[in-house]
Amino acid sequence: MREPALVPRLQPFTSTIFAQMTALAVKHEAINLGQGFPDTDGPAGMLDAAKDALYGGANQYPPGPGRPELRAAIARHRSRYGTEYDPDTEILVTAGATEAITASLIALTQPGDEVIVIEPYYDSYAAAVAMAGAERRVVGLVEGPDGRFGLDVGALRAAVTPRTRAILINSPHNPTGTVFTRAELAALAALCVEHDLIAITDEVYEHLVFDDAEHIPLVTLPGMRSRTVSISSAGKSFNCTGWKIGWVCSTPELVAAVKAAKQFITFVSGGPLQPAVAHALDHELPWVDGLRDSLQDKRDRLAAGLADAGFAVRRTAGTYFICVDVQPLGFTDAAELAWELPGRVGVAAVPVKVFTDHPDEWKHLLRFAFCKRNEVIDEAITRLRKLG
Repeated sequence: MREPALVPRLQPFTSTIFAQMTALAVKHEAINLGQGFPDTDGPAGMLDAAKDALYGGANQYPPGPGRPELRAAIARHRSRYGTEYDPDTEILVTAGATEAITASLIALTQPGDEVIVIEPYYDSYAAAVAMAGAERRVVGLVEGPDGRFGLDVGALRAAVTPRTRAILINSPHNPTGTVFTRAELAALAALCVEHDLIAITDEVYEHLVFDDAEHIPLVTLPGMRSRTVSISSAGKSFNCTGWKIGWVCSTPELVAAVKAAKQFITFVSGGPLQPAVAHALDHELPWVDGLRDSLQDKRDRLAAGLADAGFAVRRTAGTYFICVDVQPLGFTDAAELAWELPGRVGVAAVPVKVFTDHPDEWKHLLRFAFCKRNEVIDEAITRLRKLG
């Protein structure tokens, strides 16, 4: 029988660092701080709502755009930012934010179009652009003297060409943990308006911002309501990453285009989980506030431990992640240390350079996740101290 052939543009994406690092962590019985998923469940009320739906007959296909009660809850939730959406025409429920991003790129770009992607980027972005047949143009974040990663507005402007169709933006940002400022987003919005670009915004960590940081949806800035595809999900806010319930909010025309692509990817998903997410959006945001405070404490706990182990810790204003510089420990390439860590001290992390097109510029950074129980973080710190 003829061997199956990969689509050439997808060949670079056949294996992920997460799968490889997880296998290595299992082999060495290591604590896996490489992947960003919590080790505790979400709010009890949400879980009860899911149970009620499972046993209450909500186990068949939901409507294509998503269950009406969830779309209405999403509209109410987005109104907290001052942006109103019609739940019948401007909201689409998806199989997590990853599908929402992929379907948006497939729907809204054509082969030969360019998509600007911020580097380092969540690993699915490059694959999604490739599946759409578009081309990515990468613009790197810049590291300030205070350890914060920020937008390089000049480089963004220089990256726009006549073929640029869209920009994919992620704030709060994975993997660096930065949260873009109002000034940075205003400059980005002005660029989109000037060049008639679509903005696809990944906001899955919207509630997980720390200290004095603020999540500002790009769609709220002047000129952006008609050109922004706002994407988020329940997974990070409510500790239910396995549920894969996400959503798209945009104009009727853009949502209809994304739905046309999405319906032939998963069609629908998560029928009995959608009422539970609707409940969570309406009733469990105080629980999310507690989660955010807890994660801020965990960030501080892990950051102090990493510094004590000899790493140079970078600033984290949101998400689950801390980036550290491995050079003080005598390494020039974080990937070298990442492959050694599980066997050497029993901890797994991910090198930031795997999220980039320019690995040499990012090879000194390693990413750790702090969305774990305190006892897990403390044990990881104990093990990491052995590196010194």
